[in-house]
Amino acid sequence: MVRFISDDYTVRIGVVAFVRRFAHSQSMIFDKALRRDLSSLAGVVFATLFTITVTTTLIRMLGRAAGGRVDVGSLLPLIAFASIKLLPVLLVLALYVSVLMALSRAFRDSEMVVWFASGRSLLDWIRPVLRFALPLVVVITVIGFELAPWANRQIGEYTRRFEQREDVSRISAGQFSESASGSRVFFVESLDEDETAVSNVFVTQQKADRLTIVVAAGGHVLTKPDGERFLVLEKGRRYDGDQSASGFRIMEFASYALRLQPAAGSARDLSAKDRSTLELLESRTPQDLGELAWRIGLPVSALLLVLLAIPLSSFNPRVGRSVNLAVALLVYVLYSNLVSLAQAWIAQGRLPFAFGVWVVHAIVMLVVVWLFWRRLTLFRFGFSVAGLGAALGIGRGRR
Repeated sequence: MVRFISDDYTVRIGVVAFVRRFAHSQSMIFDKALRRDLSSLAGVVFATLFTITVTTTLIRMLGRAAGGRVDVGSLLPLIAFASIKLLPVLLVLALYVSVLMALSRAFRDSEMVVWFASGRSLLDWIRPVLRFALPLVVVITVIGFELAPWANRQIGEYTRRFEQREDVSRISAGQFSESASGSRVFFVESLDEDETAVSNVFVTQQKADRLTIVVAAGGHVLTKPDGERFLVLEKGRRYDGDQSASGFRIMEFASYALRLQPAAGSARDLSAKDRSTLELLESRTPQDLGELAWRIGLPVSALLLVLLAIPLSSFNPRVGRSVNLAVALLVYVLYSNLVSLAQAWIAQGRLPFAFGVWVVHAIVMLVVVWLFWRRLTLFRFGFSVAGLGAALGIGRGRR
């Protein structure tokens, strides 16, 4: 009798150990499959978003360069810095979309039914999803707190240098260009590679009501020993006159010099986006606090959005997947706009920083908790009804 009880106890221990090993192996398969799907989807989504961003930035920068507002030689650095500045937002959106698409596919292919039937819950997706998202959240934090402000400062420095360049250096061939002071307008048909010699020049200058127009066949930049620079025009005409009068004085010249002066160098005031995070923490101005709230919201919103994507991924087959994705996209747009609105109100002094920095995220967190509760309740009710129907024999075809 004692031997029988001992053998029965040993059998039970073995069964429990086998069940535990099976559950552990099942959990490893579960996590591995999810990480594989999330990694592939996140890479594809981020590459797509980044390509679109770089393309639109390139088009915008080319338009500014054609208008003489950006140096053509600085296009690549400016595009790179603008892309770095937008990386946190792109990573947040890529995380959200990848989690949403991966779990939506699991629902569509009935993989969720298998997981739920094996004893899994919707809450079991939280740990592997966060395990995948946390490294990217760290990257978002580093870029948003350090690299993005540095990229903004570099863009401002390139812009300031271009604005302080001399008039001839700002000219683009075949384009009308305004001088830094706004009193001169230049047009040249062509420039040499060193941008020191020009051909077919048109210059108009206005001081008060007096208008001066200079037309020349060519010219070059002359630098004197004292450092002063002149644009020397050759074989041309000068027209002088008062706009209120009807006549102009015409003068032909073989050589005519225009003094070139760089724009007055003034220290550029750093905006809130250009300041480092440490400077924002030390500052108490509303604009700086609004920018600080935005930077804090980037990693927080990334975490909340990946959690929000879990309950949003389940959809009703009768409605269709597209409706569910449209709702998820609408939720993201609403969340992003609310965060931007809170930042604007903090910057305007209409909302205290201590309240505005967390209120939107707290509301979204409550929505996440409510959605999880609602989904879990529906799933439990659905499985209970299915089990009751199977016990009563409902739904079986009659022979």
